[in-house]
Amino acid sequence: MDKRHTTDERQVLTSLSREATANRKEASLVVSGGAGSPAWPVTVKSHVAWNVYRVRAVALGEAGSVPIEIGQEIEATNLAESFASEGALPAGTFALLFRAGERNVFYATP
Repeated sequence: MDKRHTTDERQVLTSLSREATANRKEASLVVSGGAGSPAWPVTVKSHVAWNVYRVRAVALGEAGSVPIEIGQEIEATNLAESFASEGALPAGTFALLFRAGERNVFYATP
């Protein structure tokens, strides 16, 4: 990703977080009947920058068994952390990953 683009995004997010709520726009995700919002379990492998992490899908087995890592690592954004500060989620944390538009997102607190 272009560093200039990343800096521009950070500046926009910082300015939005400082504006009054009257100036903010909201977005929502609507799933129609019969459609799904697929989610899969992942484990955090490493921190990339800000609230972006490298994650890897895991296969869940019987209760009490260790999840098995599958597939390749991908980048995903943690929505539980601020977009304007460095993330603090430790490696090995488990979460559910969703696809929102062109982004992989998850919600996990440190």
